[in-house]
Amino acid sequence: MADSISCHVVAIPYPGRGHINPMINLCKLIALARPSDFLITVVVTEEWLGFIASDPKPTSIRFATIPNVIPSEVNRGSDFAGFYKSTLTKLEDPVEQLLRRMEVPATVLIYDTYLMWVLNLGKRMNIPVASFFTMSATVFSMSYHYDLLLQNGHVGDNFSEKVEEEIDYLPGIPPIRVLDLLTCFNGKGKEVFPIALQAILMAAKARFLLFVSVYELEAKVLDALKSELLLPVYAIGPSIPYFDVEKDENTSVWKKDENTPDYLEWLNRQPEASVLYISQGSFLSVSNAQLEEIITGVHESGVRYMWIARGETSRFKHKNDEKGIVIPWCEQLRVLCHSSVGAFWSHCGWNSTKEGAYSGVPMLTFPLFWDQVPNSKMIVQDWKMGKRVSDYEGSLVTREEIAKLVKSFMDHESEEGKEMRKRAREVQKICRQATNEGGSAKKDIDSFISDMLNSRNN
Repeated sequence: MADSISCHVVAIPYPGRGHINPMINLCKLIALARPSDFLITVVVTEEWLGFIASDPKPTSIRFATIPNVIPSEVNRGSDFAGFYKSTLTKLEDPVEQLLRRMEVPATVLIYDTYLMWVLNLGKRMNIPVASFFTMSATVFSMSYHYDLLLQNGHVGDNFSEKVEEEIDYLPGIPPIRVLDLLTCFNGKGKEVFPIALQAILMAAKARFLLFVSVYELEAKVLDALKSELLLPVYAIGPSIPYFDVEKDENTSVWKKDENTPDYLEWLNRQPEASVLYISQGSFLSVSNAQLEEIITGVHESGVRYMWIARGETSRFKHKNDEKGIVIPWCEQLRVLCHSSVGAFWSHCGWNSTKEGAYSGVPMLTFPLFWDQVPNSKMIVQDWKMGKRVSDYEGSLVTREEIAKLVKSFMDHESEEGKEMRKRAREVQKICRQATNEGGSAKKDIDSFISDMLNSRNN
């Protein structure tokens, strides 16, 4: 087997949905580019193998497992800090043992930037290492230049006096309010930020650095990082499953067969661009009081909706309401690309942000944590394809405000609505061109593959 393999890529994702998905999509893109002579091993815990083992994948991709070393009492949602710290102390040894047992030695390790111990592991085993950052290049640069923010008093003890100040000195980043910076600088997530910052600074020591971003959407910040960092930097595109999406362009609905999910059948029956798709992420959520205002406000707006509600779904659908459906899960990119979806209410996780951009759907932003706040700013102010529900100040957004906003946002005849949809289509075109043959993302993936092969001899 080893004789026929020119490169064995070992991918080590952080054990969270928003990190595993883009890593696996990157692996699929590599496999599509080199289907016969590459072997790709994705290292996951036994827990995560149970979630993803049945997902379709190219034959050159395999999963390898390590034990569930994260303590059962550590919950991702209620103790994010504890969970993250466990990934830094409990995973390295079983991964090293796994690598040493492999029949085909690893050619390169691709690791999630936040699992910084992989850098030392690669050094010990003399394996080149690629750092894979699953958030935006803008967020990476904000963190990498944290000292600049500190020197200017825009983070730290007195930042609250400057929340409305606009910052224009971060390399390549458009002007941004202090209020729109990462929450972990001054609020939520602050307890783990020193460790996360260390991980980002250490990424500069990797052999390669990959961003799940479209170059044209973050060109200035990517160019600034390329000029500052002493390693190759690649923008590999959105790293979402766009290669799996097969849309019937003639009918603008999804092809029906015996495997078509009920929710796609429901979407097929709705008028064009009439449905508000609502998903608030898989990790954190709003307060119960705010959630109740959102639910009531959406119902009072009178718009059609598809709501992804993890847990008890009955709370989200009012009695005798025929305008919407509530489901626990869906293939989000397929839904967003459906012709009946007219807008996306999102928490602005980077995966959802990329899928909204690729789908060309205007977005209502309701960020909660970490990078979601600057992602929201990017959607609303930089790409101009969305509108904020909340301005991150922590006050309750009432059902009346939500109903009014949702109703106006779904109005396709207003000048604001027309302009926003036009801009969303422009962003969509940028994403599609980048991922097509000859596009910026395709070129960077090919360059990375070539550089991986060359790294064996260096």
